[in-house]
Amino acid sequence: MMRRRPPAPEPAPWLTGNRITMRPLREEDFEQWQEVRLANEEWLLKWEPLRPANAPDAVRDRSAFLVRCDARRRDRQAGVGFSFGVFVDGNFAGEMNLSSIHRGAHQNAYVGYWIDHRCAGHGYTPEALVALMQFGFDELNLHRLQISIIPRNSASRRVVEKLNVRAEGVANRYLQINGVWEDHIRYAMTSEEWAVRCIDLIPTWLG
Repeated sequence: MMRRRPPAPEPAPWLTGNRITMRPLREEDFEQWQEVRLANEEWLLKWEPLRPANAPDAVRDRSAFLVRCDARRRDRQAGVGFSFGVFVDGNFAGEMNLSSIHRGAHQNAYVGYWIDHRCAGHGYTPEALVALMQFGFDELNLHRLQISIIPRNSASRRVVEKLNVRAEGVANRYLQINGVWEDHIRYAMTSEEWAVRCIDLIPTWLG
């Protein structure tokens, strides 16, 4: 009896804009990713959760970076998360993540992002966010995307404000960031809003 071959894995999604390319990170990206993360370490740590005690540091440990990539591949295969490196002129510049995808009656996901401070202020992050929204709404058929930002993080807030993403209010002590329970402003867009606004957002930011 001929044994059936297992189905080939679906190719990882690639997203493109006018000036950026987004794809999942892989082993050969480690050196670029490490350089950018180290160059932005002081800036990024104050906006991120603390690394668990005794957990390997993916920035300094290549094997831990590979474990990180593999975990995100499994999330992608399970349909619960899609993580992308953002590349400008072929060079790694940041990350854009769609995580905690809930189906059923919710059809919701959470968006997180960061950009190399040396690339900030050029509109790369809003461009990447529009590409992610198009993927989330048009390809994944999600109903709602949510972005939560610490009020004093003015750089991240400028991204959603450039796109006029709706603010829903402040969630008190919403996430533990750098060891402190921080308030977050919740921004969101629904598929109904996207259906109206994509007519302007896509040509403006993605070409």
